Amino acid sequence: MDLDVYVTAHRAEWDRLDHLLGRGRRLTGAEADELVALYQRTATHLSVIQTTTPDPALTARLTQLVARARATVTGTRRASWRDAAHFLTTGFPAAVYRSRHWWVPTAVLSTLLAALIGWWIGAHPEVQSAIAAPDELRQMTRPGGEYETYYSSHPAASFAAQVWTNNARAAALCLVLGAFLCVPVLWILFLNMLNLGVGIGLMSSAGRLDTFLGLVLPHGLLELTAVFVAAGTGLRLGWTVIDPGPHSRRTALAQEGRAAVGMAVGLALVLFVAGVIEGFVTPSGLPTWARVAIGVAAEAAFLLYVYVLGGRAARAGEAGDVEAADRSAELPTAA
Repeated sequence: MDLDVYVTAHRAEWDRLDHLLGRGRRLTGAEADELVALYQRTATHLSVIQTTTPDPALTARLTQLVARARATVTGTRRASWRDAAHFLTTGFPAAVYRSRHWWVPTAVLSTLLAALIGWWIGAHPEVQSAIAAPDELRQMTRPGGEYETYYSSHPAASFAAQVWTNNARAAALCLVLGAFLCVPVLWILFLNMLNLGVGIGLMSSAGRLDTFLGLVLPHGLLELTAVFVAAGTGLRLGWTVIDPGPHSRRTALAQEGRAAVGMAVGLALVLFVAGVIEGFVTPSGLPTWARVAIGVAAEAAFLLYVYVLGGRAARAGEAGDVEAADRSAELPTAA
């Protein structure tokens, strides 16, 4: 985007908004309506500039202008159902979409790592012996063994709640710990892939890989995608510490951190769906193809949600951050 052209196209609107704000309460009904419309357009302009060609001075000016307009239009900020709807249909999917260049490679590399670990364990009996004694391995991998009964050994509702809590905690840790130069995120990812790889290796060595995948895929597709999104976003947050771009490190971290907090809330909802599938669908008596189909459908729905709704919102300038009036008006500085 050519910033000079964009500024020329919209400067008159910003100046008009500034003029109306200077009028205080002495506005006609038509002018009040105009102020609301200009406030909404200027907030969109600010998001577009911040996500495409951030300019420190212009960003600071528009942030202050939008904050003043917000205070005039709505007064004290209060959360509402409209905010929740905006978050679910615009903010969250846009944040996930904007992070795709981080979480998609994370997903691919992590899946390859799990497959490699599984192959290594399955191809080397001595590694299997180091994991557990032969009798214990048979107990885990036999028909009706621990790998199969794990999903049905507890009531579905309590099991789903436990799984959701554990996964949401792991996702939140990935998001929060990303600021520590990415290292904790990589460790959490490795542990998850190691656990998956061990299951693949042991069940494949027992000739029951199809059974294992039939148990993991229904919920695992969506569950692991959420973990990969959290990890990728955490890595992006960690990289912001190293390279904050055109903003000061504090401002860049604040922006990415706010988006990460929103991401944690959204991913908790995604993991709730995965937990319901794991608690009720995975251990059900449905045929394997039907259980896997449900998992594939849930995964496809999430990806469509991200790439259609999120892509559209991101192209319109949505960054997944809180509204402009709720951000700090700190002046960005060039790196």
